[in-house]
Amino acid sequence: MDIGTIAGLFVAIVAIIASIILGGGELGSLFNLPSILIVFGGTFGAIVVAFPVARILKLHSVILKSVFNSAGDPTQLIKDMVRYAEVARREGILALENLIEEMSDPFIVRGVKMAVDGTDPELIREIMDTELEALVERHTQGKKVLDQVGRYAPAFGMIGTLMGLIFMLQNMDDPSAIGPGMAVALITTLYGALIANVAANPLADKLAATSDQEILIKTIIIAGVMSIQSGDNPRVVESKLLTYLPPSERMAFDDEAGRQAA
Repeated sequence: MDIGTIAGLFVAIVAIIASIILGGGELGSLFNLPSILIVFGGTFGAIVVAFPVARILKLHSVILKSVFNSAGDPTQLIKDMVRYAEVARREGILALENLIEEMSDPFIVRGVKMAVDGTDPELIREIMDTELEALVERHTQGKKVLDQVGRYAPAFGMIGTLMGLIFMLQNMDDPSAIGPGMAVALITTLYGALIANVAANPLADKLAATSDQEILIKTIIIAGVMSIQSGDNPRVVESKLLTYLPPSERMAFDDEAGRQAA
């Protein structure tokens, strides 16, 4: 679980509620059923029009993925790949079959199994690259739904505001109703802004960040499997994989390796 996502959503919601209370407002005054129908119903309808129903039904899994998914630690992955390279170098690549049960990532398992079975290196890379491309496409499609929710919700909020202003202007005979009418008209804009900026857009950005991390993990795995399959020295495997880390993380990796060696 990504604690940062949960904490961020909690802080945003608490801050909004606290600002309402401290400002002398009432939470109940922000509840307006027609505005809810316009913003939530309109946004949902637009999403159904824009995307296939099958993808809409998977929206909850996209949201859960942005909250609960953990792509993994690249540093630990590199250590594992170097250890596999040491075993392959010392006992032969067939010995990796005995380590498959301890490999937590199915992507590693598939790559190692193909290498152990003697699959052509180009075919291994082609298969793993294709799977990575499919992963990127799935993540992109999931993010698009959240991006569109972030676009449509404020738009329907503005539509509701315009409708409220029209109704208010049609009843200008009663000056005392202008203030409450204006307040209700603006609530729809508030709903749209909250949906977009508290939920949809932040979750879409988190999904993109998680996707980038997962792509990095998969890319390191592909490079590691190909290097092991070609019989590279474990130090060469380590050097190749460290190039995917930023300089600060490489230095930390080297320092930790030096302390363990000492």
